[in-house]
Order: sequence, then structure tokens, then C-alpha cells
Amino acid sequence: MSETINNSSAAPMRRFGRFELRALLHKSQRSMLWLVFDTHHGQEMLLMMPREKPNSESAMLHWLKTADAASRIHHPNLAHVVESGRIDPWPYVAYDRALGETLEERIAKAGAPLPLDAAVWAAQALEGLAFAHEAGHAHRDIQAAHIVVDGSNHVRVLGLEVAQEIVPASADFNAATRRVVREAAEEDVVGIGLVLHRLLTGKPVLDEPDLQLVLHRMQPQGHELVRLGWETPYPIPEPLRAIVNRATDRQTRQRYHLARSFWRALDGWRQAAEQDDGGPIALLKDKMQRFGHLPSTTSRLVTTAMSSSLEAQHGSQLAAMALKDMALSLELLRRVNNALRQQGPTSGGTVLNLQRAIAMLGLNGLEEAARAIKPWPGPMNDGQAAFMQSVMRRVQRAGQVAQALRPAGYDAEVVYLITLMQNLGRLLVQYHFPDDAQQIRQLQVAPEVSEDNPNPRGMTEQSAAYAVLGCDLESLGLAVAKYWGLGDELQHMMRRQPQEAPVRHADGDTEVLRLTCSLANELIDALGVPERKRQTAIELATRRYARALGLGLREVYDALGALQGGDLGLEAVTDPAVGVAATVAPRSRLRERAESASSTSPAMPAPPASAASAPAGGPAPDKDRS
Repeated sequence: MSETINNSSAAPMRRFGRFELRALLHKSQRSMLWLVFDTHHGQEMLLMMPREKPNSESAMLHWLKTADAASRIHHPNLAHVVESGRIDPWPYVAYDRALGETLEERIAKAGAPLPLDAAVWAAQALEGLAFAHEAGHAHRDIQAAHIVVDGSNHVRVLGLEVAQEIVPASADFNAATRRVVREAAEEDVVGIGLVLHRLLTGKPVLDEPDLQLVLHRMQPQGHELVRLGWETPYPIPEPLRAIVNRATDRQTRQRYHLARSFWRALDGWRQAAEQDDGGPIALLKDKMQRFGHLPSTTSRLVTTAMSSSLEAQHGSQLAAMALKDMALSLELLRRVNNALRQQGPTSGGTVLNLQRAIAMLGLNGLEEAARAIKPWPGPMNDGQAAFMQSVMRRVQRAGQVAQALRPAGYDAEVVYLITLMQNLGRLLVQYHFPDDAQQIRQLQVAPEVSEDNPNPRGMTEQSAAYAVLGCDLESLGLAVAKYWGLGDELQHMMRRQPQEAPVRHADGDTEVLRLTCSLANELIDALGVPERKRQTAIELATRRYARALGLGLREVYDALGALQGGDLGLEAVTDPAVGVAATVAPRSRLRERAESASSTSPAMPAPPASAASAPAGGPAPDKDRS
């Protein structure tokens, strides 16, 4: 067995070459961190060395060569190496104590930090590690004690390549290093997740001071589950909770595999928490400046706008044409409401009707809006564009279902546009951040069934977005709506009803519209679940909204059955300007189930007579809503 340095051997050791040993700051299975005094230079230093000495002279030379190469990587978040060397039979790396105190020392002195401070520290450590990983090096023994923070909250990582893998003396060291560097880098990323867990809870993870031992006890290697509890020194915001729990997820495929991805999620949340328009919101605005909000899906609109035939079109015809293109619809809403905002608070509120928007902007305004839209597919490649089309079709279907479910007296066009706005964040992320959108979808897929996890569940869309972007999709959409100058009333209607919250009675037109569009979006989501769960999902959504909206299963199935494409297929789309109620509803299995259920079971309440008419004080039929 290789000779090791442990507590019993360390106790009598007072000198290590020219260094006076002051305190053993941390010891893990792989490395040791000492506070020492350099008698030659008269200063305190931090000395880090492997827990096991190299087992041969060739192993020693390889250790020194690798540590020296790592010391040449310069980054603001990697601690500068003062010197590296050997005092037989031990190699070491020395750092200036003036870099700061270790996170373990900071916790012992001041307790658990505020969540924002903890996230800032972890994000800085990840920046340094990402740089090192991309240069072909790994840390291999991430611990809270191996991260130092100074008085200005600047973080540096100690010990890059100190805890190198011990291999047989006859091994090819270069081949062994290349083989494990990627695996070690992923282990580093999990280690930062455990450090962040340690900071937020203020106590060792699984009551184990060595995070390497924690990693081996975690699923899937071990049987322990590491998730943030609810009894923490400070309340932890939900986005940050989702980020930390993803970093230590029981399923390795759900975790962050790159330090850069983990950093981006943390930094996105940090910036969004520090300022209303920071992080991914600021990046999205920058992308929109270059590539527009969405690309145009039809060239006919631009051709018509550029020709003299525009003047011959009636206002309703122009509105119907514009409504077929999401990009143009959004651009018209943005322009007209931005103009109203500049006129002041007496301008009349938010415009949510394209015919009125076109009348206010004029033909020149419509032409300018059409010319301003980027042509399809913008910066997307073929695969991304194909998926973007599928997302847009889902939003169109949700708008059609909302039109069919709306109470009498509400403008179909307004209902459609509110449903579109409830999906604004999803559309923008799919267009501008398609790789992130794909990662969010993958995190929502339930992992495979296992003995330890017989009923696996994927993340919710909100948690997945938190874990990837640092903020949820709805917040992105609302930030853009605010940026465009859309009013508070519309921003309220853009908020989908949270699935975990009960649906209360709808007070007023605004809440009726918001809940109707929320139900339509939930029903379209229900159509995307496996066939065996689809009917249950539809019925659960209907029950949630039945009392508030005065709807039953029959109305819901009628609305869904009116979608073109046979048995709720996802190919054909009706014209949103017409509305679902005006189309001929094909027979579907869902409709047959609804009729069968209504004749055999009284489970769902029948809609009250008032459901077919406008609520008291509601708008006149098909009245333009602003």
C-alpha cells in the first residue's frame, strides 16, 4: 500500500522543508491543504499536496509536469501559483495566503451566506474551472476549502491538478491523463453543485466534510439523494433551487456536464435578481435588435405591402392577412402600443385588435412593419426552423381553442392574441436560443424507471427553464412586453394560471380572458402527452377551470374536435382570423368519449345558462377591446 499522510502522521510534523506547518485547513481522500509559514520569505502561504505520494520517480515527474502546465493557465478566478516543487517524497503547490480565506473558513466565521452571495461565489469558481477545462486540465478534488474569497468577494480556485490520478508505475501517464480528463471535468462541475449546496444550507452535505465521499454516496453510484431541503438559513428563490438541484440530480444525464452551462444558468439568475432587465433578458433584447423578435412565415405579406394593391384592401382583410403571420401581428402590436405610450397616460390603454392597430398606424405604418420583419428562417438552421414551425403551430391551435371556448361577446381576435402573448417567452427562446430550448425540453422528459426510482418524473417547464437560463420563460415574455410598452392589463393577462394554484372565480373581463387562454394552452399541452394519459390530462384541466368559466367536458371536446387534422392531429391549421367556432368540426374519438361520458357519468357539472352570454358589465359582442 502506498504511504500516505494522515492525521496520525501529520500531528508530530511541524516542518515541511523550509515551511512551518501552522494548521491543517482541510483533508480529503485525495489532497491536503495546509496553512504554513515560509521561513525564507517571512510570509504565510497555503500549501496543497496530494494525499498519496507519487508511487515512482516517473510518476513524480509526471505530477510535477502536469502541475506546472496547470500553473501556467492564467484566469482571474484561478489562484496564481507562487511555486510548485518537491520535498521528497512529497510534491506540493504553494499559494499566497493574501488571496483570501477559504469558503470553509468564511462559513465558520460568518455562517451561511445570502443566496445571492453564494451564487456569485459559485459562478466565479465555475468561470475559472470552465477556462481550465477548455485548456485540457481538471481540478479533480473540488471542496469548499479549495475555493478562496477575499474582502471584495473575488473568488479563486486553488489546487488545479494537485489531486492527480494514481496509476501503476508502468502506465502510460499521458494516455491515462487524457482518458480521465473529461470525466474529471464533469466531476468538478458536480463538486461545485455540492459546494453551493453546502453554502446555502450552512452545513456539510450528508454530514460529510469530504465532497468526494459525498459524490460516491450519491445516486447513481450510491443510494443517497442530494436535494436542497426547506429548512435553510435563508429562503432560497425557486430559480436558484432548481439550478442547485439539477447540479446534484440523481440522474447523471440531467446534470450539468459543462462548467460553462452551469455558470450560464447561475449568472443568468444572478443578473436577473440584481436588476430587472439583466442576464438572459438583456441577451434576448440584444438578439432581438439583430434578428427581430420572430421571422415572417409568409412572403405574401411583404409582397402585398410593397405593392400598390395594399390600398385596395379593406381594413378587416388587412387585419386577417396580418393575423396569419405571428411576426407581423407582434410587430403591429409593438408599434401601435409604443406610439400610444409616447403620447402619455391619456392615450387610451393597450390596443389588442389588429384592425384598430392598422387604422391607427395607417398603410405606411403597415408597410414599414412588414418590411421590418426578418424573412424566414432568420439565423435558424433547417432542424431548428422545423421545430420552430411546430411550436408556432401549437400556439395557433391554442389560440383557436381559446376562440372556441370564449364566452359570448368577446372578440375572437383579442382572445387569439392574448393566447399568443401567453406563449411569447416560449416562442422567443425557441427562435433566439434554440439549443437552450432543446435542453429545457430534454429536462422535462422523465428518466427511465429504475429500482431506486420506480415513478420517475421530469422537471416542470418552469424548473427546467430556471436550470438552463436562470429565469422562467414567462418572465422573459413579460420583460419583452414591458420593453415594448404594452400595458399592465395585458401583462396581467399574459400570465398563465399556475398549474399548482387553484382557479378562483373570474372577477371581470380581464380575468375571464386570462383564464380562458390559460385553459386553452393547458389543453394543447394535454394533447402532447402519451395517448394513454391524454384523456385524463384533458379532464383534469377542464375540472380546474369548470366552475370559474362555466365550462364542461362537452364544450372542451367540441373546441378540441374543431381543430383540423382528424383525430386531433398536429398538421393542419385553421385560419385564426376566422375562429374555431366557424369551422366544421370533424368527428374525433375525444368527441365520442365526451358524449359517452356525459350520458353515463355526472362527474362534470353542466354549464350554467349564463355561460353562453356575456358576463354582467362585459363588452358588447365582437367589440374592439383596447
